[in-house]
Amino acid sequence: MTPPIRRVWVTRAEPGAARTADRLTALGFTPLVAPLLNLAPLPGALDAAPDPAAVAALALTSPNGVEAFAPLIPRFRDHPVFAVGDATAEAARAAGFADVRSAAGDIHALARLIAAEAPPGPLLAPGAREPAGDLPALLPDRPVRRLPVYAAFETHTAAPEPFDAVMLHSPRAARALAADLPRAASSARIAICISEAAATPLHPFDFAEIRIAATPDEPGMLSALGKPAAPV
Repeated sequence: MTPPIRRVWVTRAEPGAARTADRLTALGFTPLVAPLLNLAPLPGALDAAPDPAAVAALALTSPNGVEAFAPLIPRFRDHPVFAVGDATAEAARAAGFADVRSAAGDIHALARLIAAEAPPGPLLAPGAREPAGDLPALLPDRPVRRLPVYAAFETHTAAPEPFDAVMLHSPRAARALAADLPRAASSARIAICISEAAATPLHPFDFAEIRIAATPDEPGMLSALGKPAAPV
């Protein structure tokens, strides 16, 4: 029998955690915000950005990357942007980019979209110091320059008690959980993972169920939660 879900541990970093909490509340869940990661811009990172004339297009893999790259957006505003998913595409449009296309998927979908639609020439990929995927490896026939603009740091936050399910928005968050969560704390609980890669670090635990979102985004994760249990 699947354990009922009402109290959901939100592990993602702020400011995304607050947005997730609002969506959970609207669906009838009780969010427990205890981020496993903090995000911070990398000092001086933007100084390493290439001249816009040397870049044909941008590849963006998270809203966090858009935010950290924001000071340079006026210089790159007219460049075509290829975003990994709809949330990243929305953040890019809100930041002022004029030509934004969403792969509506994961890093593999982004690589396919770039291969099919990006103009010839070098790509600039502003993002995390430790990216979840290797975009240059997926585009071996095209020069891709990574520009690390922010980093994620583990908080070592203890799990909130009690919780019924935990949401893991990235493999990095899943690794942070696996490093600190006592194995017994996973018993009779459910893990909601954004991807198979985010689920892999959890396999040694005793979760009653590990659910992987049908689409690698938050709507897919919220759908995987199902309906909340009735309040006690």
